[in-house]
Amino acid sequence: MQNLYETVKKAQMVVQVEAVRVQQELAAEEFDGYCEGELVKVTLSGNQQPVRTEITEAAMELGAEKVALLVTEAYKDAHQKSIQAVKERMGNLAQSLGMPPGLGDVFKQ
Repeated sequence: MQNLYETVKKAQMVVQVEAVRVQQELAAEEFDGYCEGELVKVTLSGNQQPVRTEITEAAMELGAEKVALLVTEAYKDAHQKSIQAVKERMGNLAQSLGMPPGLGDVFKQ
């Protein structure tokens, strides 16, 4: 029984180390989001931290209210891409660690 306990403890440590590694890799990545027409681009890190926002002159000519909507649209796009990457990476991690089939799918949905 002690041997089983030690095996489980080691497995938990491996999962924690690998999860931290994946989180660090994602934090270093950037995800670009665009509004329709690509008048605004928002870049987020893999841990959803804002990195930069780029607004074209054409967008500026539309006025402050429209620019605000375009920035929000671009931010949502970048956020969705970042979240999808997290789900895929964590799902892949679960599979690579030999977790039962379907368990890793929880992260991919």
